[in-house]
Amino acid sequence: MEVFEAVRTVLAVREYTDKPIPADAVRRIAEAAHLTASSRNGQPWHFVVVEDKETLQRLGKAVATGPFIAWAPLAIAVGVDRESPYGMSDASRAIQSMVLTAWADGVGSNWAGFANMPAVNEVLGIPERIQVVAVISFGYPKRKLGKGKKTRKPFGEVVHGERFGQAF
Repeated sequence: MEVFEAVRTVLAVREYTDKPIPADAVRRIAEAAHLTASSRNGQPWHFVVVEDKETLQRLGKAVATGPFIAWAPLAIAVGVDRESPYGMSDASRAIQSMVLTAWADGVGSNWAGFANMPAVNEVLGIPERIQVVAVISFGYPKRKLGKGKKTRKPFGEVVHGERFGQAF
């Protein structure tokens, strides 16, 4: 799948089949995060790859906005060094790399939580100096999705040319 096609068609997935994700695909997803560019090449991130069913169940309870994590075959917790002024933006870039890489392999995903989730630190043994930004669940979609059927504001309403308010 070409990159633009992945961007155009990716959708949030919260219901997954029981089908495990092959080890090479899991590795590609994690590697996509690792290879993502970061501000000043600081790489302030840490990624915890979770496939253990019991741990996934605990994460589903630990992340208020992500109970669906409990039923995913894979989740990746994304943390950043609290001292990094660019950590949040760098982590967000890495998350998008994982989401698009997974989607290109037919694996759906969803971002859950947003920063300061000490319960996730506890479940995964992440030191306090690392702020968990999100837990991303991954899995094969349980039901067929209408790829690319997105509700978006009109292009001209949010994309401007040269100056705000001018048509692109």
